[in-house]
Amino acid sequence: MKKKIKIILIIAGALILLGGGLVLLRALLASSSSDDVVYRAKVETYENVIEISGTVAAAQEQTLQALSDGTVTAVYVKAGDTVKKGDVIIQLDDSEQVYNLEKQEYSMATKKVTGSARELKLMETERLSLIQKVNDRKVVATFDGIIADLDVAVGDSLEAKDEIGTLVNIDYLTAEVEVAETDVSKLQVGQKVEFTFPAYTEETVYGYVTGWPAIGEVTSRGATIVNAKLRIDNYPSQIMPNFSFTGKIQISPTEEYVVVERYAVGYENKQAYVVNAKNGEKIEVKAAPYGNGYVKILEGLSGGEVLKQVTAPKKSGQNRNSSKNNGKNSGSESGFGGPGGMPGGAPGGGPGGGGPM
Repeated sequence: MKKKIKIILIIAGALILLGGGLVLLRALLASSSSDDVVYRAKVETYENVIEISGTVAAAQEQTLQALSDGTVTAVYVKAGDTVKKGDVIIQLDDSEQVYNLEKQEYSMATKKVTGSARELKLMETERLSLIQKVNDRKVVATFDGIIADLDVAVGDSLEAKDEIGTLVNIDYLTAEVEVAETDVSKLQVGQKVEFTFPAYTEETVYGYVTGWPAIGEVTSRGATIVNAKLRIDNYPSQIMPNFSFTGKIQISPTEEYVVVERYAVGYENKQAYVVNAKNGEKIEVKAAPYGNGYVKILEGLSGGEVLKQVTAPKKSGQNRNSSKNNGKNSGSESGFGGPGGMPGGAPGGGPGGGGPM
């Protein structure tokens, strides 16, 4: 009997020793695993912008066209010439119109003696109409600019509305770009715009927002947009009207954040801290949530630091109901918010999220 009791005690002691050893080994393995895990603090660039694309246009553009039928009797400019507002570009035969005008003026001169005031007024109205017919025999520049192209010669017979060339003012360039209805509230006159041209890759060209209409449009795709108007005052000579571009409307200045996985951040008495993996130094930091699984470091780190894991991630299967709960427990272990999750996560869902704040 005593021998059996002794055997039982020996077995029990062995089991206790084995259990304790397993617990100790597990703790040592967990500690070793945690000590081996490190994270690097990263610098993330945050751009609050509206992406755009389109083509640029001249500040002003006039399609040169005949206002009436006739034969060209003079061409005063050629492509590439600079003209002033009011300069005559081409002249159509106006002999008939000039004759009718002079005849009217002669009749008015003779009627001034015998005609009534009402009759003279009617004759003056007719005279003004004849002057307009004489002017319609000319193609005139409506602004200061450059003849971009001109395809006409003396002797050509033109019909009303025939297009013969283009006059442009390229003191500055303009563009219209589609902005989604959800982004219109972010627009402001004067906002900086970055332009990138495939035809000019040496540097970025800058412009600004000049306005947008008070009514939206529905595209063929069914999207509601507003056509924002942009302007470029200074641009390289390599860029010409109708060149294509991509770009960004800058809503707010570009910012840089230091971010790190949340398991590198621990808490003591509500004070966030990290541990430098190189020397074991504990560093107090000011932190905020930054998307799923990351923390934004507001103070204490500059980026590039290698940090120890100080908060253990959950084991597989520990939170099987998280998907059903829409991630309500995702922030409890990082020290943010408990059951409410990680409030205020970064737009874009993690490092590099680039939506508006």
